[in-house]
Amino acid sequence: MTARHNRQRLGDDRGSAAIEAVIVAPVLLVLVGVAIAGGRIEVAGGAIEGAAHDAARAASIARTESQARTDAYSAASATLDQQGLHCAQLTVVVDTSGFAVPVGQPATVAASITCVVDLSDIVADGLPGSRTINATFVSVLDTFRTRT
Repeated sequence: MTARHNRQRLGDDRGSAAIEAVIVAPVLLVLVGVAIAGGRIEVAGGAIEGAAHDAARAASIARTESQARTDAYSAASATLDQQGLHCAQLTVVVDTSGFAVPVGQPATVAASITCVVDLSDIVADGLPGSRTINATFVSVLDTFRTRT
């Protein structure tokens, strides 16, 4: 009777669902966290691309090199604010060498943006993590407008 009782216990599945849940739940939570972080990085990249586009366009409309730099930074900041993206560190570099090209010849201005995106607010406060995202866009200067 003891052998029969032991055979019945070996085939018993009580409690196995709870053990499976304990093993699988952390893995699923990590996968969800990675998906959220990836989505956040992708959305931030799109916002920074848009900011680079707006910065280059604002710089190409400006009349002077110094105004182009100022307008580009303002446009990039405004676009990122509209997208709800707050960079821990924002750098806007404007290549204004096109302003030196004589009127009547094609010229461009380029805006490069570097943004350090803080990822610590995705899963839980205080967790480390940031990502540096870069974007560059080139805009054409009006060929027949005076440049200074």
